[in-house]
Amino acid sequence: MKHQEIFLMKILIVRFSSIGDIVLTTPVPRCIKTQLENVEVHYATKSQYQSILESNPYIDKVFLFKEDLNELTTELKKENYDVVLDLHNNLRTRILKWKLGVRSYSFNKLNIEKWLMVNFKINKLPDVHIVDRYLETAKSLGVKNDALGLDYFIPEKDEVPWEWFPETHRDGFVAYAIGAQHETKKLPIVRMIELCKKINRPIILLGGKEDFENAEQVRKAFENRNSRIIFNACGKFNLNQSADIVRKSDVIFSHDTGLMHIAAALKKEVYTIWGNTIPAFGMYPYRTKYISLENNKIDCRPCSKIGYQKCPKGHFKCMNEMTFDFLLK
Repeated sequence: MKHQEIFLMKILIVRFSSIGDIVLTTPVPRCIKTQLENVEVHYATKSQYQSILESNPYIDKVFLFKEDLNELTTELKKENYDVVLDLHNNLRTRILKWKLGVRSYSFNKLNIEKWLMVNFKINKLPDVHIVDRYLETAKSLGVKNDALGLDYFIPEKDEVPWEWFPETHRDGFVAYAIGAQHETKKLPIVRMIELCKKINRPIILLGGKEDFENAEQVRKAFENRNSRIIFNACGKFNLNQSADIVRKSDVIFSHDTGLMHIAAALKKEVYTIWGNTIPAFGMYPYRTKYISLENNKIDCRPCSKIGYQKCPKGHFKCMNEMTFDFLLK
């Protein structure tokens, strides 16, 4: 008797950027791999985000988009995919899908609904998290949301030893992710200092090299305060190491940025700080305990679905007049 040939389904997930958006897609490969038999999951993303996915056990192969879309397309064509799940849905991914010429599904970006909210404050946004919209692309494959939240896998080589922490922080600390891609998503430095005073605990400031000088200004404001100690870690650790610091923290404060979603994946309690963007866009911390800090007393929010380098009205009231109404245990 001949052995029946086993059909292997090959699925390509596409999301080119950025940190938070890629983390928010992680339930898709997990649900596919755990709910379907004989399936291989590949993921295409920009090369700078490789570290987010390389340790994910639900992804069989990662393809890196550097600069040449034709080069990436040539690589992907060799795989003979059965399905493409486009979780980015922009011009480049549409070209990619067209060139691959296989069955594909794209997630709904809600561009019209966001445009109405930003420009006319008409709220037609569905009460649906972006994760559920990502998973909708796999619905026709018989994939459902497993309600297990986001994934983030930190390789052992990037675990941060406790000896690297200041002695003052080894019995517990609060992490504060001070960065963001756009200035209107970040508290002004004076307000960062106010927030750290309110936290009143040992704090580790997290961010990239571009955030180091801002963090230094915050740190120096506390140099003579024995009760509140700030450690500037901005630019000193890679992304996975920063994620491990988040994992070791008691609680995390974050602007609307990638580390907020990494914290959610690690099931941390998150205090989210919202400036020009709003949680109603559907990108609040997913399936973890969180508290939103935002100024809902002004009528100009949201002024953008992404952000600006400075407040378009000049007053920046969304951040400058925000109240820090919380109490840490």
